Amino acid sequence: LDYLAMAKFFKGLAATGAWACFDEFNRINVEVLSVIAQQILTIVRAKAKQLKSFLFEGTQLPLRMSCSVFITMNPGYAGR
Repeated sequence: LDYLAMAKFFKGLAATGAWACFDEFNRINVEVLSVIAQQILTIVRAKAKQLKSFLFEGTQLPLRMSCSVFITMNPGYAGR
């Protein structure tokens, strides 16, 4: 899983208004996690401004206010 794949996923969520839940996000590499956090922040800020469209990763996208991202983390998880 890399940030480019996640960007495609987030584009679909924002444009369609879908919801997604990502489980155990802490298992993602910290460098990738940092970029993904910025991608989510871009969507959150666009929603806060109630924009009809916004620029995401170089693409102008429509924004449906119903889109949402939910994340679970398990900080104590040491691996399998």
